[in-house]
Amino acid sequence: MATKANIEEHKNVWVFAEQNNGKLAKVSLEMLGEGRKLADKLGVELAAFLIGDNVKTSAETLIAYGADKVFLAEDPELKEYRTELYTDIICKKALEEKPEILIIGASAIGRDLTPRVSFRLNTGCTADCTELDIDEEKRLLVSTRPAFGGNVMATIICPEHRPQMSTVRPGVMAVPEADASRTGEIITVPVEIKPEEIKVRVIESNEKEHEGEKIEDAEKVVGIGIGASDPESVEYVKELAKVLGAKIGGSRPCVEKHIIPHEVQVGQTGKNIRPELYIPCGISGTVQHTTGITNAKYTIAINKDPNAEIFKFANLGIAGDAKVILPAIIKEIKKYKA
Repeated sequence: MATKANIEEHKNVWVFAEQNNGKLAKVSLEMLGEGRKLADKLGVELAAFLIGDNVKTSAETLIAYGADKVFLAEDPELKEYRTELYTDIICKKALEEKPEILIIGASAIGRDLTPRVSFRLNTGCTADCTELDIDEEKRLLVSTRPAFGGNVMATIICPEHRPQMSTVRPGVMAVPEADASRTGEIITVPVEIKPEEIKVRVIESNEKEHEGEKIEDAEKVVGIGIGASDPESVEYVKELAKVLGAKIGGSRPCVEKHIIPHEVQVGQTGKNIRPELYIPCGISGTVQHTTGITNAKYTIAINKDPNAEIFKFANLGIAGDAKVILPAIIKEIKKYKA
């Protein structure tokens, strides 16, 4: 049976700061913003854990975004992410420092790293959270995430083990404002890596190129659903996106029909987006999709079914066929621009 933690010994909030070639992942900054709120509610410090090679400048950036401390582990062998090395370094320091909470972005790296860290530290982890909060009376991290295919929202706590761990999908939390005047402490973490003990070596890595901005960073998104997946409607969606300067996204059925690539799928098994404007066309509004659009600032939904669930999430709803509605909208936008 797993041994319970001595909870009184644990304090402070940690955030794993992911970086790639010295560039901090956006989700790490999102986690810092959320970690700052949690730390302030608990009255403790916020620490970021940064691993890499020659990444001290990124450590200074983490302080500007809210960290009180940055644990910095640097070594040429750490330039590329490797699960075993990162796990060893984080867990060794965590056993020494005893953080109360550890949150990690649910990126590809985060999803690989988190279960190994939680197992090593003999604690649980709530994955893919959409909300984090503190039960201030009990000093518990309260993690909320979709469950049962997104049909219910589960609230999960970890009362007996530490650190309390959660992952949050990229795009769910807002990036805080940087404050260049903030000061903090950069703590060097000793790294002892014996080359002969390294089980995995990275021979080469190639990052997939994206055309333009990623959908999770886009200010305007036009979405394609199965109700607007016929060739004529798709062409109108593309034209609307062009005149608006928007990114095209969509629902899972459109990915399965190869109308859009998985990289721009929005929803529970896709991306979370935070655009200023979102225009879903022919998207019914199942919870699997709407979990990815809850942070959209303004939503204009277009659907033939006047009772479609998507209208419950829309600031403005237009009941009608996309093949009829979209050309009219495009015409008016062009007229306005002219």
